[in-house]
Amino acid sequence: MTPNRRTFLRGGLATGAGAAAGALLGGGTALAGPASPALVRRRPRLTHGVQSGDATAHEAVVWARSDRPARMLVEVSRRPDFARARRIPGPLLTPGTDLTGKAFLRGLPAGEEIHYRVVLADPDRRSVLSEPVTGRLRTAPRDRSDIRFVWSGDLAGQGWGINGALGGYRIFDAMGALDPDFFLCSGDLVYADGPLQETVRLPDGRTWRNLVTPEKSKVAETLAEYRGQFRYNLEDAAMRAFNARVPMVYQWDDHEVVNNWYPGEILDLPQYTEKRVDVLAARARRAMFEYTPTAVRPHRNGRLYRRVSYGPLLDVFVLDMRTHKDANGANDSPAAAGGVLGAEQLGWLKRELRRSRATWKVIAADLPIGLIVPDGSAQEGIAQGDGGAPLGREREIADLLSYAKRRGVRNMVWLTADVHYTAAHYYDPAKAAFQDFDPFWEFVSGPLNAGAFGPNTLEGTFGPQLDFHRAPRTPNTSPAEGFQHFGEVGLDGGSGELTVRLRDIDGAVLYTRTLAPR
Repeated sequence: MTPNRRTFLRGGLATGAGAAAGALLGGGTALAGPASPALVRRRPRLTHGVQSGDATAHEAVVWARSDRPARMLVEVSRRPDFARARRIPGPLLTPGTDLTGKAFLRGLPAGEEIHYRVVLADPDRRSVLSEPVTGRLRTAPRDRSDIRFVWSGDLAGQGWGINGALGGYRIFDAMGALDPDFFLCSGDLVYADGPLQETVRLPDGRTWRNLVTPEKSKVAETLAEYRGQFRYNLEDAAMRAFNARVPMVYQWDDHEVVNNWYPGEILDLPQYTEKRVDVLAARARRAMFEYTPTAVRPHRNGRLYRRVSYGPLLDVFVLDMRTHKDANGANDSPAAAGGVLGAEQLGWLKRELRRSRATWKVIAADLPIGLIVPDGSAQEGIAQGDGGAPLGREREIADLLSYAKRRGVRNMVWLTADVHYTAAHYYDPAKAAFQDFDPFWEFVSGPLNAGAFGPNTLEGTFGPQLDFHRAPRTPNTSPAEGFQHFGEVGLDGGSGELTVRLRDIDGAVLYTRTLAPR
């Protein structure tokens, strides 16, 4: 069903630059030439573009969605004309997954640009094919090649959705212009708890105009409504174009379910008829697996935390700070119980960090470490506010950091979003209440297209020092004001240096920091 690397390199079924898409089926049925109106009506159609994700040296995932039951087929080539392409049979797309599906590509060549083309075939009439949709991805290198990736989070939040008059989600155009190897989505890819209105009056008298779909008119509670949250964002042309050219590494945060959620929570919100967060989270999780190009398979362990290896310079450790999170409260317990990672994930992270031979270990966290993030009178985040010895969730982080120091884990960099502004924090043990760790950097970026807030207060337990931040003066500033951000990380294959650039909605550089490897 899938080629190994040797057969991939030898080529595939289509044998010339002019090979028709019909070669996918091996039956000589081509899509070239005019089609009758009756045939066009019978064809399945790709509804929301294509996406790829979790690309490593030899593997990647390709995602698509159909407008009706159909067989997903993927053609893969080193060349954009699909000469000597290879066919990868994909799954049957059915209403059971909302007509979405993923093809798992294996045996890819390392460190190369790979072109893929998705075609849908009618399950009963193999000669009836959709129009193809093309995409591109890069596999991870096996040598010390240069690497560039971007990260951010928070899309369509606080009432700010797709505004076509302002270019929609135009920040994806700016990220795409950098031609990154992949995009690290730091959570809140959808705002399932954030209904949209067609118009919003801005402070200066202008009118913000949202595209609104039925699912975005209320909070999501049913599986169909959670699925609709993901479909909404894929209505944006800039995002679809970006998805087709840049693989995603995805993690979730809270708004994929409901604001500041934790397992076992019972909501006290009038807009929800389903009050049990565990029920909502299960539906949201299913929709998330269906609509994101992750290599995680929910029918196995369904574990979202994972390591994505990207060559000898980089390992990305994608954390899940929701599934195992304790209840929001004062967050000041001196006991070891509770946290945001849980014992199993914390043990996994320690082992994987110790085993990693990559120069840089990027920790993709959906919550910042040292910023106080309140949830009403309770605490939503890791920091609990007193600036003293580690308490509550801080104890997990203290345990991890001291372990890394003892085991000689070097060159950890933390990347996050969540707080809707951009910042650079240096964690200095000499200025910390808890000092048993090596110094490290945390970089914050976002939002992609949501209300801008901040800045939050830094808490001194781990000695964070503010090196830079950019935030609006008033809360929930609309994307029209420009306080939308993303971060760029570049790794130099020669020196091994890692450079972080924090950029605005148009890609302008606001801040740069270059780190030398230890």
